[in-house]
Amino acid sequence: MTTVHQQRTAPPVPTAARRSPAGPVLVLLWAGAAAVVALWWRNTGSVVGTAGWLTGAGRIAGLLCGYACAVLVGLMARVPLLERRIGSDRVARWHAMAGRYTVCLLLAHVVLILAGYAAQDHASFWHETTTVLLDYPEMLKATAGTVVLLAVGITSARAVRRRTSYEFWYYVHLLTYAAVFLAFGHQLALGDEFTGDAAATAAWYALYLGVAALVVWFRIVGPVRLNVRHRLRVESVHPEARDVYSVVVSGHRLDQLGAQAGQFFRWRFLGAGLARTSTPYSLSAPPRPDRMRITVKALGDHSAAVALLRPGTRVWAEGPYGSLTAQRRSAHRSLLIAGGVGVTPLRALFETLPGEVTLLYRARTAEDLALGGELEAIARWRGARVLYALNGPDGRRPSLTAASLRAAVPDLPGHDVYLCGPHGFAREAYEALRGAGVPDRRIHHESFEL
Repeated sequence: MTTVHQQRTAPPVPTAARRSPAGPVLVLLWAGAAAVVALWWRNTGSVVGTAGWLTGAGRIAGLLCGYACAVLVGLMARVPLLERRIGSDRVARWHAMAGRYTVCLLLAHVVLILAGYAAQDHASFWHETTTVLLDYPEMLKATAGTVVLLAVGITSARAVRRRTSYEFWYYVHLLTYAAVFLAFGHQLALGDEFTGDAAATAAWYALYLGVAALVVWFRIVGPVRLNVRHRLRVESVHPEARDVYSVVVSGHRLDQLGAQAGQFFRWRFLGAGLARTSTPYSLSAPPRPDRMRITVKALGDHSAAVALLRPGTRVWAEGPYGSLTAQRRSAHRSLLIAGGVGVTPLRALFETLPGEVTLLYRARTAEDLALGGELEAIARWRGARVLYALNGPDGRRPSLTAASLRAAVPDLPGHDVYLCGPHGFAREAYEALRGAGVPDRRIHHESFEL
């Protein structure tokens, strides 16, 4: 046992689920895109001929690409309003979608503009490409930015990511900042919408400088303040199950972090060869004023090296992030469904969620049940239930169905459900829950997969 269970005063049950600001944020983002198209309309006269239509379409694609670049970087800034209220997984999906839009708009801009210029000059496409690249201002930097952004897009494709290490993907992904910086001057130098339009130029600067300020504040200043103030170090490392280890991190005044059960931090351990990568791990126990704990399964080089950490190792953390917390509750009863190491944030919630709580834990074998002893102790302490779904003697995996969930949990539609586990497991459980009549608004799930 690596934590001490103490009686807590339960927070009041909310009368309604907290409204997510996702809708207003999306409306704001699409309104920005509409404003960009309106900018092109205001600064464009009549469009005549094939060359005019191609060039006009290329200009629109370029403006939208520039806007999408700003959105792309803004979604990488880890703004607490987005990370904690909307959810890190949803923000990550928005970021991935914005990246795909950005790459498609970039390619469309390049092809359409060059085709339009070639038609206007009655030149070949390749001749026009050379002319634009060598003779137009800011084009060499813009071309370098284009190459970098395309490289980021290629390495972010799911098929490529499966074949590359997280560390490689992470550092290539950071080049997005360089790509945006290299292309910014080109937008103002050659964008007809900004030539002689001081208001449009000022608005574009405000957009980019505002996004840059978010990145500097939340990705640089905030983490520096956190780590200087709280001075995190590894206190101990404990084995929990097969290839599963818990890391206890100590520090000063950790209660002032505002971390909640169910949230996660991005951790950078300055030892055991882990200093190059920042990786998200959930809190596997409620945070205490002097320590926090994570539980990690060895799934790759980085996570496997966590077991080699030594007490006293310095830790660099960013967070807390995530919205898989008690604040999502809208009912007095809760069901927690965990798959594998997805039990880590749910173990913390199992201890702290008020009301009636049931935990359903899916694992291959009893030896794979991480934190099982703690779960049993918490269940006895608070009068909760723990249910296990293990493979049979023949290795057959039990399936989660609407019927089996309704049989295990009476009045299932009246529960809030917290779900965490691998993508396939989460999808299966979600479909079973919906089939059992659980409203979508009561199924709470976060995933680090893009």
